[in-house]
Amino acid sequence: MAVAVAALAFTATGGSAGHGHSRAEARTLIAGHLGPSLGSGSTSQSLSTDLLGERKRQVSRDSQRQAMADAAHQRLRPATQEQGKETNAALAKLAASAEKQAGLLAKDAWQLPVTKGVYHLTARFGSCSGLWAHCHTGLDFAAPTGTPIHAVANGTITKTGWAGAYGNRTVETLPDGTELWYAHQSAFGVTPGQKVVAGQEIGLVGATGNVTGPHVHLEVRPGAGDPVDPYQALVAHGLHP
Repeated sequence: MAVAVAALAFTATGGSAGHGHSRAEARTLIAGHLGPSLGSGSTSQSLSTDLLGERKRQVSRDSQRQAMADAAHQRLRPATQEQGKETNAALAKLAASAEKQAGLLAKDAWQLPVTKGVYHLTARFGSCSGLWAHCHTGLDFAAPTGTPIHAVANGTITKTGWAGAYGNRTVETLPDGTELWYAHQSAFGVTPGQKVVAGQEIGLVGATGNVTGPHVHLEVRPGAGDPVDPYQALVAHGLHP
């Protein structure tokens, strides 16, 4: 800068070509000395302008990407909501179907003829003694007289009445033709032709017929034929007397 000032002073005092520099040369010299300083400021300003421009372009690109993402989200949102509704509907339908099936299974499930904890088992299927003319053909649930007797399964009452050694007997026929006999009752709670469901009260424990004490004698006769072991039949249906 000092050199530039000196050159200006030299020119101002009338320096001539004979002393080394003309006015034009002086101006060139001054520009040469001032050029770096001026050039440096111009370069900084240009760099700042470039950085600002790049930043603006970056912000613009970010804004465009965000706008595109928002637009895509808006387009996908209705489809996602619709899929969610379809999924919820499918789940609700599945739950309703499962509940219905569970209800059917529960409805068809076998039940014990006397509430557990109220009875104790006495004579079993196949037992033989002088108490019976033939070996025992059922399973005896001993309980106090008047204890409710429940239908073991869903079916239709086909007989009620006196049956000799069986005393007061109710016969229930299941959809597959199996007969269930409930003997020695003190009272009937159903009539022939009546449909019953498992667990429904159908009579009361008694001591009618050939007995040594109050109990309900249960027989299971597939196809209305010969009796089978009621204990095994109950176990086969998930019960453990």
